[in-house]
Amino acid sequence: MELSVLNKEGKETGRKVQLPDAVFAVEPNDHAIYLDVKQFLANNRQGTHKSKERAEVAGSTRKIKKQKGTGGARAGALKSPVFIGGGRVFGPRPRNYSFKLNKQLKQLARVSALSYKAKEQQIIVVEDFVMEQPKTKEIVSMQKNLNTFGNRQLLVLSDYNDNIFVSSRNIEKSEVTVVADLNTYDIMKAKSLVFFESAIASLTPKNEE
Repeated sequence: MELSVLNKEGKETGRKVQLPDAVFAVEPNDHAIYLDVKQFLANNRQGTHKSKERAEVAGSTRKIKKQKGTGGARAGALKSPVFIGGGRVFGPRPRNYSFKLNKQLKQLARVSALSYKAKEQQIIVVEDFVMEQPKTKEIVSMQKNLNTFGNRQLLVLSDYNDNIFVSSRNIEKSEVTVVADLNTYDIMKAKSLVFFESAIASLTPKNEE
């Protein structure tokens, strides 16, 4: 697939870029995408949930009533889960939700997600530009020129640029990443993918590991 390279004003520069078929024209694998997104969300869970069980609740262990002759069920300490203020039965404990996937599957998931975006014509290529200082207004102006403002979008750079990152962080539904950090979840979540021209050049299957 071949796309025109646009400038920040949204106008064609006269150059075109060829999207590599190995990245943007594969047969999408939905299950690979599902597993990669599932892993991304699981690995980002803190897993710090905790509730107090019977042994951890503060309170006396005194037997609250005699064993027999009350007409009710036998009862021990007030920390029993059957009483208000008692411990919780099988409550949540801190745990690690992360799991592993092999690199080949994750690579397949990413190129599948990118192929979906290419098929749906949701990829835009802009020529590289440099920001001397952070300026949110400049990024907003570019998004309006590209007709992506207000939609969930992902700007993909070839390398880190602090000024662009800082300029974009206060814009709603707008995220910035680099090719090395590109992941399936962010790709699928975005309605538009805006690539720097140099990012396309560095985006190969090897970079997708």
